[in-house]
Amino acid sequence: MRILFATYSEKTHFFSMVPLAWALRTAGHEVRVASQPEIVDTITSTGLTAVSVGQDHSVNRILEAFPRLQERVADGQLDPFIRADEPEEDLSWEYVRDNYDSVVLSWFRLMNNPMLDDLVSFCRSWRPDLVIWEPGTFAAPIAAKACGAAHARLMWCVDFYGRMREMYVRRRRVEQGPDGPPDSLARWMDHSARRYGVRFDEEMTRGQFTIDQLPPSMHMDTGVDRYPVRYTAYNGRSVIPEWLRAPAGDRPRVCLTLGVTATERLSGYSVSVPEILDSLSGMDAEIIATVAEKEQRRLGPLPDNVRVERFVPLQALLPTCDAVIHHGGFGTTFTTLVSGVPQVSIPQQLDTPFTARRIAARGASIHLDKREATGERVRASVERVLTDPSYARNSRLLRDEILAQPSPNEFAEGVEELVRRYRTSPGRRTADLSGRP
Repeated sequence: MRILFATYSEKTHFFSMVPLAWALRTAGHEVRVASQPEIVDTITSTGLTAVSVGQDHSVNRILEAFPRLQERVADGQLDPFIRADEPEEDLSWEYVRDNYDSVVLSWFRLMNNPMLDDLVSFCRSWRPDLVIWEPGTFAAPIAAKACGAAHARLMWCVDFYGRMREMYVRRRRVEQGPDGPPDSLARWMDHSARRYGVRFDEEMTRGQFTIDQLPPSMHMDTGVDRYPVRYTAYNGRSVIPEWLRAPAGDRPRVCLTLGVTATERLSGYSVSVPEILDSLSGMDAEIIATVAEKEQRRLGPLPDNVRVERFVPLQALLPTCDAVIHHGGFGTTFTTLVSGVPQVSIPQQLDTPFTARRIAARGASIHLDKREATGERVRASVERVLTDPSYARNSRLLRDEILAQPSPNEFAEGVEELVRRYRTSPGRRTADLSGRP
């Protein structure tokens, strides 16, 4: 088969696709990855074949031009899905409507419009059998429908997209009636789809099926056809440093990592790294902190028990650790989980707060609001997860739940049957799955 992965230009979202893309490639399928020019080099660095489509989106330029807006994004104030796991009765219709309509305009359209025409053109010429897309790349299901391919979302997060979409559509129907005007996402997607001779349907907002990397206990019920695949860590090009090849010492090892988005996309970390490192200096523990180069100059003198590195591959570092302090990003969170290590999470935006709440509810972590993550509170939380054996025990239980999911290679074995099941194009034969006309 021909399988196309599609994502707007967000490196961390693409990284969540790499293990499955390679599993499908080594299973004998033709695999391409379509994205905007900004991350083409990142795609090719994985050994996968890139397709550059359209132009880069303008979100980064907008954030750079308006520092106050960047501060609000970093502070989570513009996240329309931040309350996706709250009881629906706690959210007014006006809140749901205004925030959802805002994100369609300020996020979905801005990210997708620059790549849409080129993506449809490529799909019509290459004719993929399956398009796998990250859940904010709505250009992909439009392109899939325009060329007759099956399409599926690959989740890198709790399904807050599906949860808020369900809530928005249901509440809108109650408030405005079934004959009301099209909603913001449906209107934009239908207008875009009609340019290519197809029409919008609700399936295009959630995929014909969903490939989910989260364990069942962390699912948010959104009524989709869900197929599990085991989370597999991918950190990009990596080199194991010499010090990490040596056995860990007798002291507990604690990792502090706050991801790359804060420094690559935003104005910096949302918590004080110097304050946290200073608070950890008195612990009888080895502290490994991954800090961006431009942030390292702000650290000042380092405590004797602290090692600062620009980058260390987390899939190699975290299994050697006894606790991890992090920002709640998907890759970091789940690499920590598959390592079976307790965590102290300081989530920042989007899905990260309710992902952190779910893990804390399972007894595998402590969740700190970033506004309250003082050095003193971080240290107290680290000491608690190190000394209370229930955190390590519950972390291993979550690890075992993740490892029980089908591997990417096992998922690849059944992908042709899934495509046969969901493909609905009237002009294509099942035989196309194994050969080109």
